[in-house]
Amino acid sequence: MTEPGKKKILFLPKYPRKGASSRLRTYQFLPLWSAQGVGYTVCPFFTDTYLNAIYANKKPSYLHVLGCYWRRLKILLSAGKYDLICIEKELFPYLPAFPEWMLSRLKGYWVDYDDAVFHNYDRGKYSLVSRLMPKKIDRVMQWADLVTAGSAYLMQRAEAAGAKQVVQLPTVIDPKRYQKKVHEQKATLTIGWIGSPSTRKYLNALVPVWERLHRKFDLVLLLINEKSKPPFPGNVQTIPWTEAGEAAALLRLDVGIMPLPDDPWERGKCAYKLIQYMACGLPVVASPVGMNAEVVRHGVNGFLAQSEDEWVDALSLLIHDCGLRKAMGEKGYQVVRERYTQQHNFSVMHRLLHIPENQKPENA
Repeated sequence: MTEPGKKKILFLPKYPRKGASSRLRTYQFLPLWSAQGVGYTVCPFFTDTYLNAIYANKKPSYLHVLGCYWRRLKILLSAGKYDLICIEKELFPYLPAFPEWMLSRLKGYWVDYDDAVFHNYDRGKYSLVSRLMPKKIDRVMQWADLVTAGSAYLMQRAEAAGAKQVVQLPTVIDPKRYQKKVHEQKATLTIGWIGSPSTRKYLNALVPVWERLHRKFDLVLLLINEKSKPPFPGNVQTIPWTEAGEAAALLRLDVGIMPLPDDPWERGKCAYKLIQYMACGLPVVASPVGMNAEVVRHGVNGFLAQSEDEWVDALSLLIHDCGLRKAMGEKGYQVVRERYTQQHNFSVMHRLLHIPENQKPENA
């Protein structure tokens, strides 16, 4: 139970810890809130059961999804006992923003974005939703006391929506979980990718690139968190993802990649793959889309590649030159520790929310 006088926060993430966006934007900071003596309750909208079905390419039952809406409604009825309400993206997916409007007048809230979810409404697959509420997320942003966003593209949308206060909070890592790669000259290099099953489709654009590299070099393509193999020639390996094992899995790579199409949804992505690669001292090659172009300094800590030839040239340079891999990896490692750490973001959040530091720790 929270002591009288202590700040109490209600966190309303979209997913439980297994969902990457919620794990990185909410759950990884909970020990830091506890260490500051802040009490909190965390109530995700969806459940592990829902996520397990999605990741298995199955459709969750309608009754289960309805239960998610009911649980969110019940927790909102207790919102008055909290000092701060933090919402990830929105309160109720695919419903009008009336609950956010009510909350803004009764209590206020902070809303956080790491994806361009507004395109689910203005460019979404459900035509009725797009016709009836294309500006839903703009309203959620406008009514919020604070909008935090993981990329410049998301910030621009919030500012255009008329949000009162907009602050960029990139998606970050806990540096204590990552070790630096020791680069060595070797005959077979491993180029790798980490991501959710829904983003594996982005690798398909690199099939011609991998075909050309396969004819010239002895390579392994390693996919972390993927069971199926794309139609690449050569040695393609897959390993399952676990939160405990992802940092060790990244050390098996020599180069990290992040291809993206230059489309509206992808422009809102927060380059987390690149930040993870760099946290391990890996050089990177990425599409110049959205925040990728902010994180990668072309020719310094990696390469930005758009065309097939640019991808082949960039990867060929890194395959040939162990010294270049090491130098770029070191630059990326330094950038992550300067700008993309858990503690850096937490310090910013602490100031924004006007929470006194060094409160007596307690169990939340």
